[in-house]
Amino acid sequence: MVFSSLTFLYVFLPIVLISYFLIRKEFKNVLLLISSIIFYAWGGVSYTSILIISIIINFFVGKQIGKNLDNNNSRNYLAIGIIVNLGFLGVFKYGNFFVENLNYLFDHTSISFSIPDPGIILPIGISFYTFQALSYLIDVYKKRTPVQNKFVDLALYISLFPQLIAGPIVRYNDIAEQLSNRKNNLSNFSSGVERFVLGLAKKVLIANQFALLADTAFSIAPQNLSTFVAWGGIIAYTMQIYFDFSGYSDMAIGLGRMFGFKFLENFNFPYIAKSIREFWRRWHISLSNWFRDYLYIPLGGNRKGNYRTYFNLLIVFFVTGIWHGASWNFVAWGMLHGLFMILEKLGLDRLLEKLWRPFQHIYTLFIVMMAWVLFRADDFTHAWGYFRSMFTYQSSDLNLDTLHIFLNNEIYFVGVLAILSSTRIWVEIYGKLTNVFSNNKIYRRVFNAMWTFLVFSFIIVVMTLSTNYLVSNSYNPFIYFRF
Repeated sequence: MVFSSLTFLYVFLPIVLISYFLIRKEFKNVLLLISSIIFYAWGGVSYTSILIISIIINFFVGKQIGKNLDNNNSRNYLAIGIIVNLGFLGVFKYGNFFVENLNYLFDHTSISFSIPDPGIILPIGISFYTFQALSYLIDVYKKRTPVQNKFVDLALYISLFPQLIAGPIVRYNDIAEQLSNRKNNLSNFSSGVERFVLGLAKKVLIANQFALLADTAFSIAPQNLSTFVAWGGIIAYTMQIYFDFSGYSDMAIGLGRMFGFKFLENFNFPYIAKSIREFWRRWHISLSNWFRDYLYIPLGGNRKGNYRTYFNLLIVFFVTGIWHGASWNFVAWGMLHGLFMILEKLGLDRLLEKLWRPFQHIYTLFIVMMAWVLFRADDFTHAWGYFRSMFTYQSSDLNLDTLHIFLNNEIYFVGVLAILSSTRIWVEIYGKLTNVFSNNKIYRRVFNAMWTFLVFSFIIVVMTLSTNYLVSNSYNPFIYFRF
């Protein structure tokens, strides 16, 4: 089940919300846990058994770490927890990939042997909930947070449905107090609804429109792909993945608020970044912070000299790439970002600061878009062919039958809206209007009343348009099945 489905919007969520606010406080976590398991089980019962086993193991390992903090056994239990969690991730996410690469190696050597395809099915969201479990165990070991003795509360932390399948990656320490004591009030609920609907608009009304363009462009064989459609396809994918991913994060944050949880922000207008370094401070913030705190800093960070810093960065971005999917394309995507992070540390950042600001943005977006080709393409052959179509002129006559998908008024409108919405323009306008009317009580009341009306209208319009789209159009891709 995904947030942008009619089943979730009009059946699952209303039932859970009504039940949640009717039930007594001491049973709210139990209700949310059961709801989260049902939500996850919608995608397959076998997936759910893996999640439940992971929860049980992490609960008991965490308890043992907590009991042995005053002796060396805590380290042993932490090692067990890390091995088990990464073992689950390795088998279910990378098992097929490992076998495929081993067989490739055998085929290109004198070894006449091949391993049968294990046909392992990837559990949705395993990368997200595994990283959450790991952060809990490590933080208990480091004494950053007390051990959780209530099974229901830890199970809810790992499986809470708003952030279970697409993040953000929530640290246990950030919501430990909220698991037992959180505020369920009208203010949190209304702001949660607003945030959820904003995310729904990003996903259904913007991202899905670009998804059709991107999927069309990347489905055409590179030798038959015109330069115009190639560039249109990667621009569309650049918009799709941002509005899809940030839209899901907004919906998760909004859902969390409805139930009294406060999740940290996951995106901060990454496409306005002026460097790759700044881009990663704005893109998928929860993942960037996770790798910083649990991999980059333990490796030594930037404390052991320049060469070690560059090596650490390459390790982090290698792991960042492979975390996103079992493919060498993802590794190449991560390493490309790591390479430019190193180049900026070597002095490219100082050169960029001397350039006209628009050139800084152009540089960043160009690198990001080139990396997205690697991220989206099926394999290296597809990626290189796509690059060739982009940078070697090929006539639009090759794709006359598909140009109508790219050239229509609806796409122009959504394109302009997407470009504006990927900047801070709406935030700036709201801030200026607030400042204008804040000095006068009457004006402020009028402004607040008008804003409330606009927000209410926005919610009604978005829900109506999204419902119409979902009813009339089955094209509702889910990017995170590989995560």
